[in-house]
Amino acid sequence: MAAEMIAQAGFKVSVYDAMPSVGRKFLLAGVGGMNITHAEPSPQFLSRYREARDHLAPMINAFDANALRTWVEGLGIETFVGTSGRVFPKEMKAAPLLRAWLHRLRDSGVSFYPRHRWLGWNSDGVLRFRIDAAKGEHQEHLVSAKACVLALGGASWPRLGSDGAWADLLGEYNIAVARLQPSNCGFECQWSEVFRTRCAGQPLNTVTLSLTDLQGQQHRQRGECVITEAGIEGSAIYAISAIARELINRDQRVRLTLDLLPDVSEQKIIQLLQKPRGKDSQSNFLRKQLKLPPVKLQLLRELTSADIWQNPTQLAHAIKSLPLELIAPRPLAEAISSAGGIAFNELDNHMMLRKLPGVFCAGEMLDWEAPTGGYLLTACFATGRAAGLGVVDWLGQ
Repeated sequence: MAAEMIAQAGFKVSVYDAMPSVGRKFLLAGVGGMNITHAEPSPQFLSRYREARDHLAPMINAFDANALRTWVEGLGIETFVGTSGRVFPKEMKAAPLLRAWLHRLRDSGVSFYPRHRWLGWNSDGVLRFRIDAAKGEHQEHLVSAKACVLALGGASWPRLGSDGAWADLLGEYNIAVARLQPSNCGFECQWSEVFRTRCAGQPLNTVTLSLTDLQGQQHRQRGECVITEAGIEGSAIYAISAIARELINRDQRVRLTLDLLPDVSEQKIIQLLQKPRGKDSQSNFLRKQLKLPPVKLQLLRELTSADIWQNPTQLAHAIKSLPLELIAPRPLAEAISSAGGIAFNELDNHMMLRKLPGVFCAGEMLDWEAPTGGYLLTACFATGRAAGLGVVDWLGQ
């Protein structure tokens, strides 16, 4: 996006990418449907960026969800708004969008150099790259540039190129970088071997998660989860991952509650549990009366004591407020995105590093995070655009 802004202003642009081809994480984001942005109102949209809202708001307001949709459609890709408010290309794929974009960039004179891994600068301020040949032979390549945009990503999915190695390189110039941490990630739980064996990989459909953040505010998230061998993941967990991670950082663990039947009141559950059980086992009785699938029954047994099952009132309360302890986020390499990055006070209003004039930064390497739903890509587009315009202003001066 930065390259597009700079090239449109008439400057020669070269894009260097460590991977054999460009846009690999962009393509990954399109697996299962390319969620490009979100159609919700601006105040709610901006609130998704939490503490970074005020820093990102000017850039996102300058290139918001509607502007992004118009831009995508300018590449010949139709978009639509899904029932959840998420915006997708009509074909639900990232590859056609990326192909059209790269074609337009090349037509505007942008050059691409894959297999070029950035190594920082030499003593003369010249950019250093390691060219990774396919056969494992490496050579160094030096590039003098009037301006440089770093768009190196966070540290999730390192096999796609964003490994966070840049943090140490910028640290040599005393640039403050908040520790990179997993965001939109799964969490580890202390499952019993029996539960792990029986339930790993099972979907936990339509539940509501509740937890209280560091400021004492309660958050509720309805959605889907998946039981894993290590713990739990899925869209509902991802949505509260930032809050859960912060609580674990402070307390080494966090307890949230699960509502296994969010559409049935606790009183109604008590009434159903008070019906005669007849010859049914407890599990069959619960399955018939409450339509609880096996994985929810197993989870209920895993997280409650045996005596609760003899008391309809206590069992109903457990079904509506089942305590689940998360002990650690899953590793950063598994996360959808990352939190942390370059502190915004290290940048001027044009996204240029104050300590490195002529060097601009954009995307996920900045200190912000957001839930899935199109917010991540929107902020990457908006900050890339802002950095590109910053370069144009810098070169103009």
